[in-house]
Amino acid sequence: MSTLQGTRVTWLGHSTVLVQTAKGTNLLIDPFMAHNPTYPKGFVLPQKIDYILVTHGHMDHMADAGPVADRLGSTIVAIYELADYFAKKGAKSTIGMNLGGTVQLDDVAATMVEAKHSAGVQDESGTHYVGVAAGYVLTIKNGPTLYHAGDTAVFSDMKLIGELYQPQLAMLPIGGHFTMGPKEAALAVKLLGSKRVLPLHFGTFPPLKGTPEQLAALVGPEVEVVQIAPGDSI
Repeated sequence: MSTLQGTRVTWLGHSTVLVQTAKGTNLLIDPFMAHNPTYPKGFVLPQKIDYILVTHGHMDHMADAGPVADRLGSTIVAIYELADYFAKKGAKSTIGMNLGGTVQLDDVAATMVEAKHSAGVQDESGTHYVGVAAGYVLTIKNGPTLYHAGDTAVFSDMKLIGELYQPQLAMLPIGGHFTMGPKEAALAVKLLGSKRVLPLHFGTFPPLKGTPEQLAALVGPEVEVVQIAPGDSI
């Protein structure tokens, strides 16, 4: 299987992923830690998180974005309306973007791609429109191309993501109920053409019943399904 060329990817339970490039850029995707039962106990984030990427407005993907950004001076990257929401909540540095757009985050080109999911944020004032759900393709200079799908169903245009970006590692939800399960994720792998998959969004709560073993049985030996514990890295 292809290596990540000096990039380290650490799964922190649920859909929270820490990406550290060989150059030293640290990106945290969908931070859900304080109330995440699968967040690894005792894990300490690096003292520098340059960017926090949020796929959509549900609290199990963004609950800790503001606190981490405040503590570590991070810039929050999100779809335009969600970035505006963070700014109004006090975030000092945000980048708002939209589907199909790319922003340069030091040595990482972050492209926002489609996802099929709802996206409203709920707070003490009710439910708010904060854009639509998205995923990210991270093209790392002198490194790999990674795809974090966020929360999504399988959709046929994943083939376009594969054709355009050829992600070497696809990070896909597999739990079912709120996202695609193993059967649909196996089709997503085929559409993307990726040969390495990191399963996300499973086992955190009782309804999320899909497992990496089920996905591995469906994709066959030609695709590596990475099976690591929260806090471990590839």
